Amino acid sequence: MLYIAEQQISRLNQQIFIFQDEAGQGNNMGKVYNTAKDALEGLLFDNMMIAAGGFGLCGIPENLITAIKEKGTKGLTIASNNAGVDDFGLGLLLQDKQVKKMISSYVGENDLFMQQYLYGDLEIEFNPQGTLAERMRAGGAGIPGFYTKTGVGTDIAKGKEHKEFDGETYILERGIVADLAIVKAWKGDRFGNLVYRKTARNFNPMAAMCGKVTIAEVEEIVEPHELDPDLIHTPGVFVQRLIKGTHEKRIEQRTIRAA
Repeated sequence: MLYIAEQQISRLNQQIFIFQDEAGQGNNMGKVYNTAKDALEGLLFDNMMIAAGGFGLCGIPENLITAIKEKGTKGLTIASNNAGVDDFGLGLLLQDKQVKKMISSYVGENDLFMQQYLYGDLEIEFNPQGTLAERMRAGGAGIPGFYTKTGVGTDIAKGKEHKEFDGETYILERGIVADLAIVKAWKGDRFGNLVYRKTARNFNPMAAMCGKVTIAEVEEIVEPHELDPDLIHTPGVFVQRLIKGTHEKRIEQRTIRAA
């Protein structure tokens, strides 16, 4: 009886896989798109919030950022560790003043960002890096807020709820739920499962969780059986659209030894 039950379960799993494959016409329910422009179709609107993965210029969704710039969407609030540099990464969206607010940890590499902030054209909400990462993760996990000691007694804590636990003071931070999340991964399969490589992992897994819709650009699209399930960083349930991108992988601060 156990053997028969196992056989039935196996056949059912095969039928589910075939159904998914046919429903997506070989594209797993339409998750794979040809270009960044195609993947963004119908998702961009003025005054939206976008969560973007990346750390410095490492692991940033270059193609999707460029497509957003070309679309010209305005009034953006962007949650990301930093704002790229003047002519690359999220810095491209500052050139035409598409961004009205950055929720970030570090913005020191972008002169254009500094100018727009000082002239009052750009708002900044500073977050400690760990707090920003947890805000994204919390939003993706359905947690509306959490308490942390980080920032207590600083400007970060102003206007936020304070609460005492076990004799220690904590502040309340809200989870982030973005209208759109854009991330960059090393490999992805057509079900949307993602694997990041080394430092490019950074904020990408958390950003991927917190979007109402998440688009991932990857270096390589593989078949589902080619990814070890134990090594998948972002499950496909968080990813709605996927593209294969071409990436410059610019080095933010190049240091070389004198000849």
